[in-house]
Amino acid sequence: MKLVKIAYGNDDDQKSFVETQGLLQAYPNLKAIVAPTSVGIAAAARYISSSSSKGKVIVTGLGTPNPMRAFVKNGTVQAFQLWDPGALGYLAAYAAANLASGTISGKEGESFDAGKLGKRTIGKDGEVILGPPTTFDAANIDNFDF
Repeated sequence: MKLVKIAYGNDDDQKSFVETQGLLQAYPNLKAIVAPTSVGIAAAARYISSSSSKGKVIVTGLGTPNPMRAFVKNGTVQAFQLWDPGALGYLAAYAAANLASGTISGKEGESFDAGKLGKRTIGKDGEVILGPPTTFDAANIDNFDF
C-alpha cells in the first residue's frame, strides 16, 4: 500500500467527515483510511457506511467502542484498536500498591507482579508499559462500554 495523503480532521467530527469525502473523491482507488483519533475514525466510518465505498475501503485506527459499535456491526469497520482503560487502571493500581509498599522504588529495571497482567518492568523515566492495544471487532465489541 502507498500513503497518498495525510488529511487532518483536527479532532472535529464535521471536518473529519468532509476530509473523508475529499479523500474518496481525490483518490477513487483508495484502499484504506487509518484514523488516529476517536473522532476521526467515527466520522470516516459514518461517511463510508453510507457510500458506495462501503466494503471497498478499509476503515481502521484508534477509537472507542461506543461510537464505533454500529459501524462494526454493520460491516463498515472490521477492527480498530485502543488501550483498554480498565486494564490501564488495573496496572496503575498494581504499580501504585508496589510503590506504596516499598516493593519497588520506581527505578529503571525494577520489576513487579501486576496480577493477571503478569510481570512488568519499569522502563526509562519510570514508565510502565501496559502492552499492545486492545483490538475491538465484532467478536468482542459488546464487552466494552466506553
